[in-house]
Amino acid sequence: MRTKLVLAAMSLPFVAATGLAQTGPDQAFQITPYVWATGVGGDIRPFAGAPTVSINKSFSDLIGDLDAAIFISAYARQGRFVFMGDISSSSSSRSGVTPSPPAPAELPATGKLRQTSLTALGGYRVAQTPEASFDLLAGARHWRVRGEVDTPLGSASRARNFTDPLIAARANIQIAPGWSALLYVDAGGFGVGSRVTSQVLGTVNYQITDSAYISAGYRHLHVDYRDDGTRFDMRMSGPVIGATLRF
Repeated sequence: MRTKLVLAAMSLPFVAATGLAQTGPDQAFQITPYVWATGVGGDIRPFAGAPTVSINKSFSDLIGDLDAAIFISAYARQGRFVFMGDISSSSSSRSGVTPSPPAPAELPATGKLRQTSLTALGGYRVAQTPEASFDLLAGARHWRVRGEVDTPLGSASRARNFTDPLIAARANIQIAPGWSALLYVDAGGFGVGSRVTSQVLGTVNYQITDSAYISAGYRHLHVDYRDDGTRFDMRMSGPVIGATLRF
């Protein structure tokens, strides 16, 4: 039960801001609420001594446990300096039973998991034409994951915090009037937070009005975190849908 809750909450972290929104020749600001319909695969060990569980779940398997979520990305540019940020938070729960040793009885239990991640990146626009732009960035992503199990005999909880340094690249290409394509990649961890993390995102974006875009694409995220017996080696992939507003 706890394993499934971990997967539901871990499956919705950072998405890069989309579109070619510009408020002027030398500045831009945009904000993007988004949804990521991800499936999850990989290995989880919640603490030292616990068994390692291999899992492969689709988005439809995970969505039933989700209680609440908010996911927003932002992008800003001043001249050739670019900045990106993302905050994501989700809460999942599931009711069930848990063994009550030494008797072969089971107790009702509720498991909860809350996940929050905060990403900040800054960088430089190394190339720009009327049809395309290319940015290089660096920064960090901080994770906080907290799990809790409540039973009639009491409750237990465990929290993990770690921060991954990141390097990233972002390319945006105008492919037709009103249409653009975005490719975003990042890599990090380097043993500082997780052992390794990487991400690839591709979207196609359509301009609805002067200040609004919609986007659809696909995203893959991998994170391999191991510390003091805890292991999260997860791969998350699925379609992305977003709506970008420029200011």
